[in-house]
Formats: sequence, C-alpha cells, structure tokens
Amino acid sequence: MAATRFDPKTFLTKVGEGKTISRYKPGEIIFKQGEPAEAVYYLQYGSIKERVVSHQGHEAVVGMLEPGLFFGTACLDGPAVRTSTASAVKASMVTAISKETMNAMLNGRPEFAHMFRVYQIHLTSRLEADKIDLMFNSVEKRLARALLILAHYGGGGTPQKIGSDISQEMIAEMIGTTRPRVNHFMTKFRKLGLIKYNGGIEVSPNLLSFVMNELPKIENVD
Repeated sequence: MAATRFDPKTFLTKVGEGKTISRYKPGEIIFKQGEPAEAVYYLQYGSIKERVVSHQGHEAVVGMLEPGLFFGTACLDGPAVRTSTASAVKASMVTAISKETMNAMLNGRPEFAHMFRVYQIHLTSRLEADKIDLMFNSVEKRLARALLILAHYGGGGTPQKIGSDISQEMIAEMIGTTRPRVNHFMTKFRKLGLIKYNGGIEVSPNLLSFVMNELPKIENVD
C-alpha cells in the first residue's frame, strides 16, 4: 500500500504532537512583547497585527498578517523573548508549533522546509520594500501601498474589501504618520475614484498605477 503523501498545509491545520490550535476574538493577544518565545505560529484564517513598544513608550504597528503566513519565527534562531506583541484584528484561527516540532519538521520534511523557505523569501522582500517605502516615499505613496497590501493586491490572492475593523489610526501607525494625515489623503483618494467606502474600503486597481508613478501627485486635489 502506497504511503500517504505529506501535505504541509494539512499538517498546519490539524492538532498533533507539539501543535495546538486556538481561536482568537478581535483584540485578543496571541503573545506579548517580552514574553518567552517558545513557539512559531501559523495563521489559518483571520488577521493578525504585530506591534512594538519602545523604551520611551512609543508604539508602532510593524506588520499586518494575512492567512497562510507564519509569525513569531524569530524564536527559531533569534531572541528567546518576543520582540513584539501579536493580537487578532478580526476573528482568527492560529496554529502554534513548538520550536522543537518546528525544527524537526524543517530538518525532516523537505516539502515543509520548502514551504517555509518560500515564506521567508516573501517576508524578506516585504521587509526590504517596507524599509525603502518608509525612507523614500511620500506619505500618500506609503498610504497607497498600505491600502493595496491590506486589500491583498499583488499577493497572489483575490483583492478584497478592507474591513471597518482596520481603523485610520492603525493605518497611520503602519506608515509612520498621524491619523489626520491619513484622513486627508484618504479623502483625496476617494475624490479621485481610487477608493470607495461601502461597508469598508474598496480599493481600485488604479491605486496601483499611482504607486507605480503612473498618476500625477495629488497634493493639490480639493
């Protein structure tokens, strides 16, 4: 009898040795900054926000995670404590995999190791793009890119409406500006037809053209 083919995604969505699956309500914390880092997490569905707090008490959102992504992975070869706080933005289901089980899978299951490498490449590219975005792009360009990411444009999935649970305050933290500035440019995007409010935020494909420098700057649109 032929052996059953190993499926990494099935492994991640089933309870087993070294794995637990938990559901989180909006606002519930998965882990806190400064806590021992003893597991890697995989988001089955929902949305997760990662934020950090500086020694001076300043808080910033450093990541918004979509389904199918790992988080808390630094514990595999990095700090023994969490460097950020992760909490659910909307109802979410999360798989926690102990460090021991995760390392065993990476060393013993090539299919799983390949899936995780693809994730790491995605994360590295995203972090590099985030750094360039923050250093060189204007606030409206950073906002446009954040909206495209939140709507899943260019991520291989179907573009989606951004839910009302993603506030302007949260977006402001993501792009390093203030809520009034976000509101200012969101209003301009709406007047240009780049976004539409309809029980959430609908993002037009034309917003991607703006990010790619195909639309004029909009500082003077009233």
